[in-house]
Amino acid sequence: MRRVLALIITIGLLAPAQAAPSAQASVGQPESGLKVMKTYRAKPEPNAVPALIRTLSRQGSFKDPEVSGVYVGFLAGVLGANPRSARSLIAQMLPLPFEDQWLVIRAVAYSGLPQWRDLMRDLAVRLPDRKVMVEHYLSGKLPTLDQIRLEPSRPSTMDKVKRVFKRETYFGVKKERPRELTFASNPELIDTHWGLYFATGEDGPMVRILTLLSWSTERDSVEKLTIGNMAKFTLAANAAYDLKLLAALKRLGPNQAKAVRPIVEEVIEAAETSDTGRIKKEALAAVDELRRKGPGSKRDIAWWGQVGQTAISLGCLGAAVTGQVEFGIPCVVGGALSSATLRYFASPE
Repeated sequence: MRRVLALIITIGLLAPAQAAPSAQASVGQPESGLKVMKTYRAKPEPNAVPALIRTLSRQGSFKDPEVSGVYVGFLAGVLGANPRSARSLIAQMLPLPFEDQWLVIRAVAYSGLPQWRDLMRDLAVRLPDRKVMVEHYLSGKLPTLDQIRLEPSRPSTMDKVKRVFKRETYFGVKKERPRELTFASNPELIDTHWGLYFATGEDGPMVRILTLLSWSTERDSVEKLTIGNMAKFTLAANAAYDLKLLAALKRLGPNQAKAVRPIVEEVIEAAETSDTGRIKKEALAAVDELRRKGPGSKRDIAWWGQVGQTAISLGCLGAAVTGQVEFGIPCVVGGALSSATLRYFASPE
């Protein structure tokens, strides 16, 4: 059932956009809500968004945070675009079930609002069962969207030298380094930026997605290669049906890094010729080659078993802009690598 639903959602979002439906329109199915979000920027109705969020909550759309990035980004974008009414909009969304309250907290943290901390403190009172999550954002243990790096930070040479002379390096209890939230380890952040774009139509989310295109030619990291190609495919697939997005890509492309410009041109050509299927096929082939041969710098097939967390299977390219994935192939996004996925990639076929 999940596979069928994911396929329906993907087809629905990549279909040609008709006249923009009102955000107050009936949302009978999750894919209907996503269509409303995708066309929202044509005629913003922020006062209708709380009802949309409550309806999607009743449908169970927020149960899995790892495939709900587009919802987070959309709500964050709506709040960020309406600073004066943000507090009122949040109040109208509540109450929500415990399992869905995380969405509002994360959207506030990602909104970019100057008063996001004040709003977060209000949520600590309104949502006492989520106090830990609120405190993590207020203390900086969890980053805001603009604080998230593309890749994990690496210790400098001086940091390594200092560590050599620290007593705890040899006698202290070894502490595992906390996992850092990055684009390289959390591909749902692509969907989050699509949600922001759907809500605002601004260039900022597109610029961040364009930055990821350099990873579409990655030779050493299957995670980065897949994420780069997810960015490439979603840009082409959406621009094929969104004239304003296509125009934005043509305007922003020349300002990108030298290595990214030809990739943007390829995305534009695929969108203009409706040839997005080719991009997906080439992406799948590139990921398959990398997982078979191993990193370009090592070419050791044993490397695959050491990928560790946040492995992304080929099926994850079906994520597109929906925040969903095709479940025909074991797919792990942002979580521990399962033995089933390892067996899939280790198989010769």
